[in-house]
Amino acid sequence: MATTSSPHPRPENYPSYRKASAQEGPTFRSSQQRARSARAFAHGADTYHDVRPSYPYEVAALISSAHTVLDIGAGTGKLTETLSNPEVYASDPSPDMARVLTRLGVPCWRATAEETALSDSSLDAITCAQTWHWVDEKRACAEFDRVLRPGGRVVLVWNTLDVGADPWILRLSRIMHSGDVQRPGFYPTIAPPWEIRKELRLTWEHALTPEQLHQLMHTRSYWLRNGEKIHDRMTYNLNWYLFEHMGFHHGQELAIPYRTDAFVLARPGE
Repeated sequence: MATTSSPHPRPENYPSYRKASAQEGPTFRSSQQRARSARAFAHGADTYHDVRPSYPYEVAALISSAHTVLDIGAGTGKLTETLSNPEVYASDPSPDMARVLTRLGVPCWRATAEETALSDSSLDAITCAQTWHWVDEKRACAEFDRVLRPGGRVVLVWNTLDVGADPWILRLSRIMHSGDVQRPGFYPTIAPPWEIRKELRLTWEHALTPEQLHQLMHTRSYWLRNGEKIHDRMTYNLNWYLFEHMGFHHGQELAIPYRTDAFVLARPGE
């Protein structure tokens, strides 16, 4: 597709096959930048629900004994719908995410990890899936301490493209601006009184077509907060990569490798 008359840079030069990030997680220049990036999820919930993967059953099993669970930053309910606890609640600050979330029929409301709008000691467990890097860790940890009963547990979990599984996935993640900044073996930043009590590391595959990979790209914060010019460039680059460089075909089912990293938090002595 690349021609001398194209308005786009030649995609074969961007990005190159270079090493994956060694960072523990995404970084933001300020809390304001993090908040602006997070607000990108004010729209696009239907696409998010259609192409984002669910979570392995082992994640929900980490808190299977809890009676009352709140899924914070639940999005469209990808993790929420895997929870089989007696009482399950969900919250998300985005009105569009909450709109799709209501389809599950669980009580849900708009709130953040820092301000849950719950009473003291009202929960047995909290889950945060694809959420923790968007919050103020100190404030959220203090809020969790307030609303969780003695013996309460917190589960932080991420699904991440497994960029170490094959070089083509690393380059794919960069073209899609999916991020590869949570290195294998990373640990999340947490604050007192919480400590990591258990971790779960899994690898698995999610089947997607090239067309669905385009839709997945549309669920990334970078896409959502940018406009037509950036969208055109990203679409052009991904088409070149999938069809010209990799030789895939329209409608072809591709096995996309994923990593799941989950952490159970508890108070000292509990």
